Amino acid sequence: MENENTETKLTILYLIDRMDLPLSRSQITDCVLQAELMDYYTLQQSLSEMAEGGYLDAVTDSNTTRYTLTDDGIKMLEYFEKRIPPSVRNKINHYIKNNLKDIKRTFENTATFFPNTKNNEFIVKCGVYEESRVLMELSISVDTREQARTIQNNWKNSAKTLYGDIIQILADER
Repeated sequence: MENENTETKLTILYLIDRMDLPLSRSQITDCVLQAELMDYYTLQQSLSEMAEGGYLDAVTDSNTTRYTLTDDGIKMLEYFEKRIPPSVRNKINHYIKNNLKDIKRTFENTATFFPNTKNNEFIVKCGVYEESRVLMELSISVDTREQARTIQNNWKNSAKTLYGDIIQILADER
């Protein structure tokens, strides 16, 4: 049973790592259920355990929890990735190939923040995307969760205007 639990957690780490985006519970659930990798309850329990164990960062924003790998999660995957059966890796890679474009569309204007435990600060990641192109990405370090939330909300409400203003300011010859 322990080996199966470890494989399940490594599978989730592999999916989030390969997707290279903060993924919501529903996005992770869609992948593992479509690829028939595990059942719903095992997934939900594993996500909670890995967030509590420090392998995943779980950031809730607008009633959506998104998961990214922590440094410990990255190390765990690097050490034990070979324990994930090739058939499971192939299913995940196939799912990503067929669905990444649609998932990225949900990130056309994004702003998420993550605690940076090394420095007791927060990193706010803001982006503007067009189909598969990155138009702009910003990472901003702030001292408090409140500042991070304010930047996140302002970006989400005004990303297109801010993007245009930033381009104009940077492109202006001085």
